[in-house]
Amino acid sequence: MSEPQEYEVVVVGGGPAGLTAALYTTRLGHDTAIINRGGGRAAMMRDTHNVIGITEDTSGNELLQTAIEQVKGYGADYHRDFVTDAERLDDGRIRLEAGDVTAVTDRVVLATGFSDGHPDPPVPRTGRGLHYCLHCDAYMFVDESVYVMGHGDSTAHVAMIMLNFTDEVDVLLDGDDPTWSDETDELVRAHPVDIVEEEVTGVENGEDGWLNALEFADGTRREYRGGFAMYGAEYNTDLAEQLGVEVNDDGTVAVDDHGNTSEDGVYAVGDIVPGHNQIPVAMGQGAKAGIDIHYDLRTFPMSVDEIEARDGIDATDTPAVSDELRAHAAAHRGEDGGEATADD
Repeated sequence: MSEPQEYEVVVVGGGPAGLTAALYTTRLGHDTAIINRGGGRAAMMRDTHNVIGITEDTSGNELLQTAIEQVKGYGADYHRDFVTDAERLDDGRIRLEAGDVTAVTDRVVLATGFSDGHPDPPVPRTGRGLHYCLHCDAYMFVDESVYVMGHGDSTAHVAMIMLNFTDEVDVLLDGDDPTWSDETDELVRAHPVDIVEEEVTGVENGEDGWLNALEFADGTRREYRGGFAMYGAEYNTDLAEQLGVEVNDDGTVAVDDHGNTSEDGVYAVGDIVPGHNQIPVAMGQGAKAGIDIHYDLRTFPMSVDEIEARDGIDATDTPAVSDELRAHAAAHRGEDGGEATADD
Protein backbone atom coordinates (compact mmCIF):
# COMPACT_ATOMS: atom_id res chain seq x y z
CA MET A 1 0.00 0.00 0.00
CA SER A 2 1.48 3.34 -1.07
CA GLU A 3 1.97 6.32 1.24
CA PRO A 4 -1.20 8.45 1.08
CA GLN A 5 -1.06 11.67 -0.91
CA GLU A 6 -3.27 14.41 0.51
CA TYR A 7 -5.46 16.66 -1.61
CA GLU A 8 -8.37 18.98 -1.21
CA VAL A 9 -10.09 17.48 -4.26
CA VAL A 10 -9.73 14.19 -6.10
CA VAL A 11 -11.59 13.56 -9.35
CA VAL A 12 -12.09 9.91 -10.27
CA GLY A 13 -12.46 9.66 -14.04
CA GLY A 14 -10.91 11.53 -16.94
CA GLY A 15 -13.79 12.34 -19.27
CA PRO A 16 -15.06 15.83 -20.12
CA ALA A 17 -17.05 16.14 -16.88
CA GLY A 18 -14.26 15.09 -14.55
CA LEU A 19 -11.57 17.08 -16.35
CA THR A 20 -13.71 20.22 -16.30
CA ALA A 21 -14.34 19.83 -12.56
CA ALA A 22 -10.59 19.44 -12.00
CA LEU A 23 -9.85 22.46 -14.20
CA TYR A 24 -12.13 24.62 -12.08
CA THR A 25 -10.96 23.43 -8.68
CA THR A 26 -7.30 23.77 -9.68
CA ARG A 27 -7.68 27.25 -11.14
CA LEU A 28 -9.72 28.25 -8.08
CA GLY A 29 -6.77 27.41 -5.86
CA HIS A 30 -7.44 23.90 -4.53
CA ASP A 31 -4.86 21.13 -4.59
CA THR A 32 -6.44 18.67 -6.99
CA ALA A 33 -5.67 15.24 -8.39
CA ILE A 34 -7.24 13.26 -11.21
CA ILE A 35 -7.17 9.47 -11.09
CA ASN A 36 -8.17 8.12 -14.47
CA ARG A 37 -8.17 4.54 -15.66
CA GLY A 38 -8.31 5.69 -19.30
CA GLY A 39 -10.75 4.78 -22.00
CA GLY A 40 -14.38 5.77 -21.60
CA ARG A 41 -17.06 6.80 -24.06
CA ALA A 42 -15.44 10.08 -25.09
CA ALA A 43 -12.15 8.34 -25.85
CA MET A 44 -13.93 6.10 -28.36
CA MET A 45 -15.16 9.00 -30.48
CA ARG A 46 -13.63 9.12 -33.95
CA ASP A 47 -15.03 12.63 -34.44
CA THR A 48 -16.26 15.29 -32.04
CA HIS A 49 -19.72 16.73 -32.61
CA ASN A 50 -21.72 19.50 -30.89
CA VAL A 51 -18.79 21.03 -29.00
CA ILE A 52 -18.54 24.67 -29.96
CA GLY A 53 -15.04 25.72 -30.93
CA ILE A 54 -13.88 22.13 -31.50
CA THR A 55 -13.73 21.03 -35.12
CA GLU A 56 -15.33 17.72 -36.05
CA ASP A 57 -12.06 16.21 -37.23
CA THR A 58 -10.88 16.19 -33.59
CA SER A 59 -11.00 12.70 -32.13
CA GLY A 60 -12.09 11.97 -28.61
CA ASN A 61 -8.56 10.98 -27.63
CA GLU A 62 -7.18 14.25 -29.00
CA LEU A 63 -9.81 16.25 -27.11
CA LEU A 64 -9.11 14.47 -23.83
CA GLN A 65 -5.31 14.56 -24.11
CA THR A 66 -5.39 18.30 -24.72
CA ALA A 67 -7.63 18.73 -21.68
CA ILE A 68 -5.37 16.58 -19.49
CA GLU A 69 -2.30 18.62 -20.41
CA GLN A 70 -4.25 21.82 -19.82
CA VAL A 71 -5.30 20.80 -16.30
CA LYS A 72 -1.83 19.53 -15.45
CA GLY A 73 -0.43 22.85 -16.64
CA TYR A 74 -2.41 24.65 -13.94
CA GLY A 75 -0.98 22.38 -11.24
CA ALA A 76 -3.26 19.36 -10.89
CA ASP A 77 -1.68 15.95 -10.36
CA TYR A 78 -2.65 13.30 -12.90
CA HIS A 79 -2.52 9.58 -12.13
CA ARG A 80 -3.26 6.95 -14.78
CA ASP A 81 -4.70 4.34 -12.44
CA PHE A 82 -7.88 2.55 -11.44
CA VAL A 83 -9.54 3.30 -8.11
CA THR A 84 -10.83 0.10 -6.54
CA ASP A 85 -11.76 1.15 -3.00
CA ALA A 86 -13.22 4.21 -1.31
CA GLU A 87 -13.93 4.77 2.37
CA ARG A 88 -14.90 7.57 4.73
CA LEU A 89 -12.29 8.18 7.42
CA ASP A 90 -13.04 9.13 11.02
CA ASP A 91 -12.02 12.74 10.36
CA GLY A 92 -14.58 13.01 7.55
CA ARG A 93 -12.11 12.87 4.70
CA ILE A 94 -12.23 10.19 2.01
CA ARG A 95 -9.53 7.63 1.26
CA LEU A 96 -9.17 6.28 -2.26
CA GLU A 97 -7.09 3.21 -3.11
CA ALA A 98 -5.78 2.63 -6.63
CA GLY A 99 -3.09 0.33 -7.95
CA ASP A 100 -0.13 2.67 -7.50
CA VAL A 101 -1.59 5.60 -5.60
CA THR A 102 -3.46 6.15 -2.34
CA ALA A 103 -5.17 9.51 -1.94
CA VAL A 104 -6.83 11.15 1.04
CA THR A 105 -9.07 14.04 0.09
CA ASP A 106 -11.57 16.53 1.51
CA ARG A 107 -13.84 16.25 -1.53
CA VAL A 108 -14.20 13.60 -4.21
CA VAL A 109 -15.83 13.97 -7.62
CA LEU A 110 -17.05 10.72 -9.17
CA ALA A 111 -16.95 10.96 -12.95
CA THR A 112 -16.88 7.25 -13.68
CA GLY A 113 -19.55 7.19 -16.40
CA PHE A 114 -21.18 4.14 -17.89
CA SER A 115 -20.62 1.52 -20.55
CA ASP A 116 -23.04 1.18 -23.46
CA GLY A 117 -24.71 -2.17 -24.01
CA HIS A 118 -23.49 -3.62 -27.31
CA PRO A 119 -25.31 -5.84 -29.77
CA ASP A 120 -23.81 -9.23 -30.57
CA PRO A 121 -21.70 -9.44 -33.74
CA PRO A 122 -21.79 -9.15 -36.63
CA VAL A 123 -22.15 -5.39 -36.32
CA PRO A 124 -20.76 -2.38 -38.23
CA ARG A 125 -17.68 -0.54 -37.00
CA THR A 126 -18.36 1.88 -34.17
CA GLY A 127 -18.41 5.40 -35.58
CA ARG A 128 -18.66 4.15 -39.15
CA GLY A 129 -22.17 2.79 -39.13
CA LEU A 130 -22.78 1.90 -35.48
CA HIS A 131 -23.59 4.82 -33.18
CA TYR A 132 -24.83 5.33 -29.64
CA CYS A 133 -25.64 9.03 -29.36
CA LEU A 134 -28.78 10.24 -31.12
CA HIS A 135 -28.22 13.91 -30.33
CA CYS A 136 -24.61 13.76 -31.51
CA ASP A 137 -25.08 11.86 -34.74
CA ALA A 138 -28.65 12.22 -36.05
CA TYR A 139 -27.50 15.14 -38.22
CA MET A 140 -25.20 12.76 -40.09
CA PHE A 141 -28.16 10.77 -41.38
CA VAL A 142 -30.39 13.44 -42.88
CA ASP A 143 -32.06 11.83 -45.94
CA GLU A 144 -30.11 8.59 -45.38
CA SER A 145 -31.33 5.06 -44.71
CA VAL A 146 -31.04 4.34 -40.99
CA TYR A 147 -31.57 1.41 -38.62
CA VAL A 148 -32.21 1.35 -34.88
CA MET A 149 -31.16 -1.96 -33.31
CA GLY A 150 -32.72 -3.25 -30.09
CA HIS A 151 -36.03 -4.39 -28.70
CA GLY A 152 -37.01 -2.10 -25.80
CA ASP A 153 -39.04 1.08 -25.52
CA SER A 154 -36.00 3.26 -26.19
CA THR A 155 -35.43 1.48 -29.49
CA ALA A 156 -38.90 2.27 -30.75
CA HIS A 157 -38.77 5.87 -29.56
CA VAL A 158 -35.40 6.56 -31.17
CA ALA A 159 -36.71 5.09 -34.43
CA MET A 160 -39.68 7.46 -34.34
CA ILE A 161 -37.42 10.40 -33.51
CA MET A 162 -35.24 9.61 -36.52
CA LEU A 163 -38.24 10.27 -38.77
CA ASN A 164 -37.48 13.94 -38.13
CA PHE A 165 -34.30 13.44 -40.18
CA THR A 166 -35.10 10.80 -42.79
CA ASP A 167 -38.02 8.86 -44.23
CA GLU A 168 -36.10 5.55 -44.27
CA VAL A 169 -36.03 4.11 -40.75
CA ASP A 170 -35.97 0.42 -39.77
CA VAL A 171 -36.13 -1.19 -36.33
CA LEU A 172 -33.87 -4.26 -36.26
CA LEU A 173 -34.95 -6.77 -33.61
CA ASP A 174 -32.02 -9.04 -34.59
CA GLY A 175 -33.97 -12.18 -33.73
CA ASP A 176 -35.27 -10.94 -30.37
CA ASP A 177 -38.90 -10.47 -29.42
CA PRO A 178 -39.97 -6.88 -28.70
CA THR A 179 -39.91 -6.01 -25.00
CA TRP A 180 -41.49 -2.58 -25.41
CA SER A 181 -44.87 -1.83 -23.89
CA ASP A 182 -48.21 -2.39 -25.62
CA GLU A 183 -48.64 1.40 -25.81
CA THR A 184 -45.24 1.77 -27.50
CA ASP A 185 -46.06 -1.09 -29.87
CA GLU A 186 -49.25 0.62 -31.03
CA LEU A 187 -47.42 3.92 -31.38
CA VAL A 188 -44.41 2.71 -33.37
CA ARG A 189 -46.54 0.64 -35.73
CA ALA A 190 -48.60 3.76 -36.46
CA HIS A 191 -45.44 5.47 -37.74
CA PRO A 192 -43.78 4.75 -41.12
CA VAL A 193 -41.11 2.52 -39.56
CA ASP A 194 -40.26 -0.99 -40.80
CA ILE A 195 -39.78 -3.60 -38.06
CA VAL A 196 -37.33 -6.29 -39.19
CA GLU A 197 -37.45 -9.44 -37.06
CA GLU A 198 -34.65 -11.54 -38.64
CA GLU A 199 -31.15 -11.88 -37.22
CA VAL A 200 -28.34 -9.86 -38.73
CA THR A 201 -25.91 -12.32 -40.33
CA GLY A 202 -23.48 -10.11 -42.24
CA VAL A 203 -22.05 -6.62 -42.60
CA GLU A 204 -21.03 -5.01 -45.89
CA ASN A 205 -18.71 -2.03 -45.71
CA GLY A 206 -17.62 0.37 -48.43
CA GLU A 207 -14.06 1.27 -49.37
CA ASP A 208 -14.25 4.27 -47.03
CA GLY A 209 -14.98 2.00 -44.09
CA TRP A 210 -18.58 3.16 -43.75
CA LEU A 211 -21.44 0.72 -43.65
CA ASN A 212 -23.11 -0.05 -46.97
CA ALA A 213 -25.60 -2.76 -46.04
CA LEU A 214 -26.62 -5.46 -43.58
CA GLU A 215 -27.47 -9.05 -44.46
CA PHE A 216 -30.20 -11.04 -42.69
CA ALA A 217 -30.93 -14.66 -41.88
CA ASP A 218 -33.73 -14.86 -44.44
CA GLY A 219 -31.26 -14.00 -47.22
CA THR A 220 -32.33 -10.39 -47.63
CA ARG A 221 -29.97 -7.43 -47.84
CA ARG A 222 -30.85 -3.90 -46.73
CA GLU A 223 -28.78 -0.82 -47.46
CA TYR A 224 -28.03 1.59 -44.59
CA ARG A 225 -25.74 4.54 -44.08
CA GLY A 226 -25.67 3.75 -40.38
CA GLY A 227 -27.76 3.48 -37.27
CA PHE A 228 -28.04 3.31 -33.51
CA ALA A 229 -27.76 0.51 -30.97
CA MET A 230 -30.13 0.74 -28.01
CA TYR A 231 -29.17 -1.93 -25.48
CA GLY A 232 -29.07 0.09 -22.29
CA ALA A 233 -26.11 1.05 -20.12
CA GLU A 234 -24.13 -0.29 -17.19
CA TYR A 235 -23.37 2.52 -14.73
CA ASN A 236 -20.04 2.44 -12.93
CA THR A 237 -21.32 3.05 -9.41
CA ASP A 238 -19.08 0.74 -7.34
CA LEU A 239 -17.28 3.62 -5.61
CA ALA A 240 -20.51 5.53 -5.06
CA GLU A 241 -22.05 2.50 -3.38
CA GLN A 242 -18.96 1.97 -1.22
CA LEU A 243 -19.40 5.53 0.05
CA GLY A 244 -23.10 5.02 0.76
CA VAL A 245 -24.31 7.33 -2.00
CA GLU A 246 -27.96 7.12 -3.07
CA VAL A 247 -28.44 5.45 -6.46
CA ASN A 248 -31.61 5.91 -8.52
CA ASP A 249 -33.75 3.03 -9.77
CA ASP A 250 -32.30 3.41 -13.27
CA GLY A 251 -28.74 2.97 -11.97
CA THR A 252 -27.68 6.64 -12.07
CA VAL A 253 -26.32 8.48 -9.03
CA ALA A 254 -28.80 10.89 -7.42
CA VAL A 255 -27.44 14.46 -7.38
CA ASP A 256 -28.65 18.02 -6.92
CA ASP A 257 -28.14 20.80 -9.45
CA HIS A 258 -24.47 21.22 -8.50
CA GLY A 259 -23.50 17.55 -8.39
CA ASN A 260 -23.85 17.01 -4.63
CA THR A 261 -24.77 13.44 -3.78
CA SER A 262 -26.53 12.22 -0.66
CA GLU A 263 -23.15 11.99 1.11
CA ASP A 264 -21.33 15.12 2.27
CA GLY A 265 -18.23 15.88 0.25
CA VAL A 266 -19.06 13.40 -2.52
CA TYR A 267 -19.98 14.79 -5.93
CA ALA A 268 -20.96 13.03 -9.15
CA VAL A 269 -20.93 14.42 -12.69
CA GLY A 270 -21.17 13.28 -16.29
CA ASP A 271 -22.69 10.10 -17.67
CA ILE A 272 -23.07 8.58 -14.21
CA VAL A 273 -25.85 11.06 -13.29
CA PRO A 274 -29.30 11.61 -14.86
CA GLY A 275 -29.59 13.79 -17.93
CA HIS A 276 -28.42 14.07 -21.52
CA ASN A 277 -25.15 12.24 -22.13
CA GLN A 278 -23.47 15.04 -24.07
CA ILE A 279 -19.98 16.54 -23.83
CA PRO A 280 -21.19 20.15 -23.36
CA VAL A 281 -23.67 19.00 -20.70
CA ALA A 282 -20.92 17.05 -18.94
CA MET A 283 -18.63 20.06 -19.04
CA GLY A 284 -21.35 22.22 -17.51
CA GLN A 285 -21.88 19.70 -14.74
CA GLY A 286 -18.16 19.59 -14.05
CA ALA A 287 -17.95 23.38 -13.93
CA LYS A 288 -20.89 23.67 -11.53
CA ALA A 289 -19.45 21.02 -9.24
CA GLY A 290 -16.04 22.70 -9.28
CA ILE A 291 -17.51 26.07 -8.36
CA ASP A 292 -19.65 24.52 -5.61
CA ILE A 293 -16.59 22.81 -4.15
CA HIS A 294 -14.72 26.12 -4.20
CA TYR A 295 -17.50 27.89 -2.30
CA ASP A 296 -17.32 25.10 0.27
CA LEU A 297 -13.55 24.89 0.66
CA ARG A 298 -12.23 28.41 0.17
CA THR A 299 -10.59 30.04 3.18
CA PHE A 300 -11.84 33.59 2.73
CA PRO A 301 -14.03 35.38 3.55
CA MET A 302 -13.98 34.28 7.20
CA SER A 303 -16.62 35.13 9.73
CA VAL A 304 -15.77 37.61 12.46
CA ASP A 305 -15.91 34.79 15.01
CA GLU A 306 -13.39 32.76 12.97
CA ILE A 307 -11.07 35.72 12.68
CA GLU A 308 -11.25 36.42 16.42
CA ALA A 309 -10.58 32.74 17.19
CA ARG A 310 -7.35 33.05 15.16
CA ASP A 311 -6.38 36.30 16.91
CA GLY A 312 -6.78 38.12 13.61
CA ILE A 313 -5.41 37.71 10.10
CA ASP A 314 -1.97 38.92 9.03
CA ALA A 315 0.06 38.84 5.83
CA THR A 316 1.35 35.33 6.52
CA ASP A 317 -2.19 33.97 6.28
CA THR A 318 -2.68 35.14 2.72
CA PRO A 319 -2.90 34.09 -0.02
CA ALA A 320 -4.64 30.85 0.91
CA VAL A 321 -3.50 29.10 -2.29
CA SER A 322 -0.80 26.49 -1.73
CA ASP A 323 2.81 27.24 -2.64
CA GLU A 324 2.72 24.66 -5.42
CA LEU A 325 -0.28 26.24 -7.13
CA ARG A 326 1.24 29.69 -6.66
CA ALA A 327 4.31 28.47 -8.53
CA HIS A 328 2.17 27.18 -11.39
CA ALA A 329 0.32 30.50 -11.53
CA ALA A 330 3.65 32.33 -11.77
CA ALA A 331 4.74 30.01 -14.57
CA HIS A 332 1.58 30.84 -16.50
CA ARG A 333 2.45 34.51 -16.18
CA GLY A 334 5.98 33.79 -17.35
CA GLU A 335 7.55 34.80 -14.04
CA ASP A 336 10.51 33.30 -12.20
CA GLY A 337 11.81 31.67 -15.33
CA GLY A 338 8.55 29.85 -15.94
CA GLU A 339 7.08 29.61 -19.40
CA ALA A 340 3.56 30.80 -20.08
CA THR A 341 1.37 28.19 -21.75
CA ALA A 342 -0.49 28.54 -25.04
CA ASP A 343 -3.83 29.33 -23.40
CA ASP A 344 -2.53 32.47 -21.68
